[in-house]
Amino acid sequence: MPEMNVLLPLVAMLMGIGAFAGVLAGLLGVGGGIVLVPAFFYAFQSLGYDGDQVMQVCLATSLATIIVTSVRSVLSHNKKGAVDWSILRTWAPGIAVGAILGVLVASSLRSVTLQAIFGCLGIVIGLYLGLGKSEWRLAQEMPKGPKRAALSSLMGFMSVLMGIGGGSFGVPVMALHNTPIHRAVATAAGFGVLIAVPSVAGFLLLDIADASRPPYTIGAVNIPALLLIIAMTLLTAPIGVKIAHAMDPKPLKRVFAVFLTLVALNMLRKAFGW
Repeated sequence: MPEMNVLLPLVAMLMGIGAFAGVLAGLLGVGGGIVLVPAFFYAFQSLGYDGDQVMQVCLATSLATIIVTSVRSVLSHNKKGAVDWSILRTWAPGIAVGAILGVLVASSLRSVTLQAIFGCLGIVIGLYLGLGKSEWRLAQEMPKGPKRAALSSLMGFMSVLMGIGGGSFGVPVMALHNTPIHRAVATAAGFGVLIAVPSVAGFLLLDIADASRPPYTIGAVNIPALLLIIAMTLLTAPIGVKIAHAMDPKPLKRVFAVFLTLVALNMLRKAFGW
């Protein structure tokens, strides 16, 4: 079968990517998407899938993994009473609307444009992770009314354009509005579900050209990548948690911030052909 020549190296790459993403998620509490999207991009590109829609496949597949990991995470946090359901309920409509708009925009953009967007936003997240202070505050309570509607929609929209869940934008927004960090992390897992479910439904209907479509891709979701990443992250995330409890993760978070910034800069380099 001709596709097996591509599928076997892809499986090997994805197992390594999933293992790495799982350890990072357990160790630093960062969402897998921020690692998975660039990893998918480099993996698919190295196997010859470098058309104008390859980034759509990366985003959609990353978001599909987030459905599973976010549901598991929010249920786990809820058992400890850490999820703020009032925030989740009031922010849900805006996040879902933003996510749907994100799919519509992402579907119409070329891969290089999405690479540039990921690179720019990735740098912003990397700088916040590396330089942000826990005591920073914009307000003493979460936004309401028009500000909440605008922020929630923007969060859903930008998350889909990056193929990430709710943590990278949701946790900083909540922390900057005086939400305790553990409650923010737990609630952001729910944001991930609200972002991923409508966006993946839209991406499953997207028609991807052969030049950008790895084997066994439905719509824009690559099924082998989805299954392997979920399996590997479930296996390796507990390892990251054990390491986090054995040592101070703060210096490692700074290292990851540098790593993420370099990855984002490299995506920008590729997008602009430098």
